[in-house]
Amino acid sequence: MLLAVDIGNSAIKFGLFDGQRLTSKFSIPTSSDLHSAELITKVGNETISEALVCSVVPRVNSQVRDAINAAFGINVRFVTNDMDFGLDIKYEPLTAAGTDRLVNAFSAAEKYGAPVVACSFGTATTIDVVDKNRVLLGGLIAPGMKTMAKALHLNTAQLPEIEIDAPKCIINHTTETSIQAGVFYSQIGLVESSITRIKKEIGDNPKVVATGGFASMIAENTDVIDVVDQNLLLDGLRILAERQP
Repeated sequence: MLLAVDIGNSAIKFGLFDGQRLTSKFSIPTSSDLHSAELITKVGNETISEALVCSVVPRVNSQVRDAINAAFGINVRFVTNDMDFGLDIKYEPLTAAGTDRLVNAFSAAEKYGAPVVACSFGTATTIDVVDKNRVLLGGLIAPGMKTMAKALHLNTAQLPEIEIDAPKCIINHTTETSIQAGVFYSQIGLVESSITRIKKEIGDNPKVVATGGFASMIAENTDVIDVVDQNLLLDGLRILAERQP
């Protein structure tokens, strides 16, 4: 079985694949210590034969690699920017492109065809565009909703840090709900404006795929998202592992 691992800024997500079937998944906070005993407990009696990891947090790579190796006695591979994604990648320099963005764009093109736009709503919001010729044109990076809310709290004297939620209306009469509305509708405005401009710029009508912790919340409140796929990156790792044994 394949153990696919997505090391993000907030959480490390694990997916177990038996062939093309995702049999189970679990996650832990990125800030926590990962031990081999915990992995063995969560995986159970499954036999892990390979592991492929996508990471945007280099400081935890060795800990994750060592824990997987100790638990299952296998070598661990990490996604690198020079892997064959089957895309003509225009990002400059290629070494600066986040591997999560590359895998999401690759996975979206494989699962939904091209042209396609891959949106990830997490600690950061990223939007990446693959055109009809499978050229990864690039995209944009913006603060995610939690990051926006935390920045408001840290950079003002009196504004509290709030829980992210979709407000019932845009006009609000408390500080907490006003911040929630500001953060949430800023994100809605960002994605709606960006998708409109992307479609105009590439002259096509790409499918728009959303993933990440806030993807469903965003998709429920705008018409520009076509598909929410919470397994987009894990599936991308599975497809990459199949192509590059």
